[in-house]
Amino acid sequence: MSDPAYLLPVILALVLGVALSMYVVLDGFDLGIGILFPFFRDESARDQMMNSVAPFWDGNETWLVLGGVTLWAAFPKAFAIILPAMYLPVLVLLLALIFRGVAFEFRWVARHHQRIWDGAFAAGSTLAAFAQGVILGGLLQEIRVRDGQFAGGPFDWLTPFAIMCGLGLVSGYALLGATWLLMKTEGEVEGKVRRMAPALLAGLLGFIVLVSVWTPLQIPRIAQRWFSVPNIVFLGLVPVATALCAWLCWRGIRHGRSVLAFAAAVGVFLLAMAGLVLSNMPYVVPPVLTVWQAASHPASQLFYLVGAAILLPMILAYTALVFWLFRGKIRAGEGYHA
Repeated sequence: MSDPAYLLPVILALVLGVALSMYVVLDGFDLGIGILFPFFRDESARDQMMNSVAPFWDGNETWLVLGGVTLWAAFPKAFAIILPAMYLPVLVLLLALIFRGVAFEFRWVARHHQRIWDGAFAAGSTLAAFAQGVILGGLLQEIRVRDGQFAGGPFDWLTPFAIMCGLGLVSGYALLGATWLLMKTEGEVEGKVRRMAPALLAGLLGFIVLVSVWTPLQIPRIAQRWFSVPNIVFLGLVPVATALCAWLCWRGIRHGRSVLAFAAAVGVFLLAMAGLVLSNMPYVVPPVLTVWQAASHPASQLFYLVGAAILLPMILAYTALVFWLFRGKIRAGEGYHA
């Protein structure tokens, strides 16, 4: 247990989990705002929505970079399998994020073409969320591997299950965006998202139930993990906690407790991710590569861990500082762009 070759992959798997969790939560709500954009036609409402995330959105994607670099540096064998298997959705994801970032800035300076950039922002946000869900679904449904290399075709990821995961993530990010707007806006925007949020919550829960039923029916090893004794007793706490968070989110939406609604929506997301991890641990490429089999040399892992130990607190501190400095609601006409 004290062998570095055993401990280092576990620690770096936790770093990877933290990076991906932070990305899903933090970039999730601003992608969600882009997904909700088409439901708001008034430009002042759209300005208010974008200003609610203007100080945060680009910093949030730092976590995506950290997660990608951690996978590449700490688990290169997994990286070498996942990337070829998911080339097309990864390419769509990166292009969507680039296009969305350009649209975010250009809509403020190209007022005569603002509608075009609004559409680009909404499309980029929706495509990025959908591509992330497809990548997740493609990984969960198991990648074909032979002799330590990807052995499938370029469209193996294109399955009903992966598409369902993509739609589920779009729905979930829309809920995060709606509950964020409940915290950060007032007036017309707040009122409209309050009416939309219960349906978004129901949609996310529906997709979580679909994944929870589909995966054990499709993959026997997951059914064995969840429904064997005594696992079912302990793992059963995850769906119970998810239901509790969903109820708290609904109460927060219904009774105007916006912080509770957002925190509970985040809780639903984190518990859903925890369920997926519990279903597949210790695999980083289910079911062929564990974290130890995919790990780089211990010296390389130690080198990366030292860098992560320095950078991770700095990123957390920067993130906390930005959220503290720009706390409070954004009113119509207020913002951070000239």
